[in-house]
Amino acid sequence: MTFLKRATPEDKEKLQARFNATLRVKESDDPDLAAQADVRFHLAIAEASHNVVLLQTMRGFFDLLQSSVMQSRQRMYTMPTIFARLTGQHSELLQAILAGEPDRARRAAMAHLGFVHSTIKNLHENEARQARSMRLPDDDIDKTTDT
Repeated sequence: MTFLKRATPEDKEKLQARFNATLRVKESDDPDLAAQADVRFHLAIAEASHNVVLLQTMRGFFDLLQSSVMQSRQRMYTMPTIFARLTGQHSELLQAILAGEPDRARRAAMAHLGFVHSTIKNLHENEARQARSMRLPDDDIDKTTDT
């Protein structure tokens, strides 16, 4: 995370503002707004890098996968325990960036990505399990109606 050296005071103010916006929408109970605030926070990190390739990759990623990413984020933001962990991870990453501590920021980013990956995977597995259970034959149906 060598970009920490390129982040300007304005970049850091914007990061703080974007993070604060994620906290404000938490209280609105609108998962769509929370997901949008989350996207803006992540894009602000890419912008602070002043790395055009990273920024275009992040923008492209969010544009390309917007619907599935937004749906996953919306599901995560409706669960208070998950939202609290995401907020804590974002806070740790932000504090590391603001303090100019690249190793700490890298660890925070990797922990965050791992958590998001496993959470989304678990959500999808749970949804698939529920869908399968809905397709199972009902044991209560009397199959001897021909008698």
